[in-house]
Amino acid sequence: MTPAVPIELNITSSAKCLPVVRGAVEKMANVEGFGEMDSHALTLAIDEALANVIEHGYEGKDDQPISITLLPVKSPDGRPGISVTVRDKGRQVPPEKIKGRPLDEVRPGGLGVHIIKSVMDEVEYSCPPDGGMLLSMVKYVGGDASAAFGGGPKEGQAGGLAQKGE
Repeated sequence: MTPAVPIELNITSSAKCLPVVRGAVEKMANVEGFGEMDSHALTLAIDEALANVIEHGYEGKDDQPISITLLPVKSPDGRPGISVTVRDKGRQVPPEKIKGRPLDEVRPGGLGVHIIKSVMDEVEYSCPPDGGMLLSMVKYVGGDASAAFGGGPKEGQAGGLAQKGE
């Protein structure tokens, strides 16, 4: 078996870089066997993570470094997946303080963390010793988090997130 080869993207904290990252993520998801829903969920989570780095970590500065690494992985039961790391050199935040706003507050913005945790199968924030933040996430094809994005309800749930246009 050939070892998994990581894809590394090094961008600046400019919103102009986001379409390039989305394109690379969608292509890799397709190559790794992701269906449309899982691919869209993965892309959305990464997009939200990068938007959070730009807005909160770098306070809108558009010339700061962000590294994204995508690595093909397998779930314990053999399903394909993609491991994602997002590394920045911005402001550190204790991981336990990273929470989305209350969902009953009706206002724009503030849903990125909720979206990330809803659509990804694994999510971990950490503060590297040399500064900045490291977000590690994994998405598996047809994983439990797929239900949160319209792939069917998770066990014990009535339904998932509505898609755009619903």
